Amino acid sequence: MSGLWKEKRLMAALVMMLAMAVPCLAEMWRKSLPDKDVFYPGQTIPEKILEKSGYERYFSIQEIPDTIFRLMQGRSYKSNCTVKRSSLRYLLCLHRDADGRCMVGEMVVNQKIAESVLRILRELYLNHYPIERMRLVDYWNADDEQAMRDNNSSAFNFRLISHTQKVSKHGMGMAIDINPKYNPYSKTLSDGRHIVEPANGKAYLDRSRHTPYTIVKGDLCYALFKKYGFTWGGDWKSCKDYQHFEYK
Repeated sequence: MSGLWKEKRLMAALVMMLAMAVPCLAEMWRKSLPDKDVFYPGQTIPEKILEKSGYERYFSIQEIPDTIFRLMQGRSYKSNCTVKRSSLRYLLCLHRDADGRCMVGEMVVNQKIAESVLRILRELYLNHYPIERMRLVDYWNADDEQAMRDNNSSAFNFRLISHTQKVSKHGMGMAIDINPKYNPYSKTLSDGRHIVEPANGKAYLDRSRHTPYTIVKGDLCYALFKKYGFTWGGDWKSCKDYQHFEYK
């Protein structure tokens, strides 16, 4: 009987250990799986997931992460860049395209305007103002023309103003372009040449040709940027830059 009693105690102990271990192992296994509620820039978030997790978790400001800075180096953050990494901020946000799909967006801006820009982007999202694409220009090798042709909205890309040693507003991260393909830049040079950027946006210089991505003076996008102290390139006299908002 003594041996049987000891055997029963051993079995009971083993059962108890298994009962304690199984939930722990299950939790470890669960945590090892990819989080189905986590989405990354460029990805579309299903509405059911968004209803469950809420939208605020996707709006954030942070110093430039190492992974992002490695992507930027030699592209938007060029070897001659005079802007300190510490003065830039990486934004994550949500935006909706013209079909109403919710997507994760990203942008690098100057720390001086980071809070204002995030508020603007949040309001645009909440009001379903359509923005087709919002990725870092580095995915186009920092080629503005190519990124604009794909209607990508972006901000920081270090460069000097042509024929000067002055850093441009985009070079400082103090300007944002929204839906550039449908809101092109246009200027007639002194030699009579007419410049349109991006090239595939020429038809949209006709501002009566309205699209879901067209910025109109007085619309929500215009009003929000003006509210936070930005000027709009569509108001300029020497040229027109309908995509462009820059901080004064």
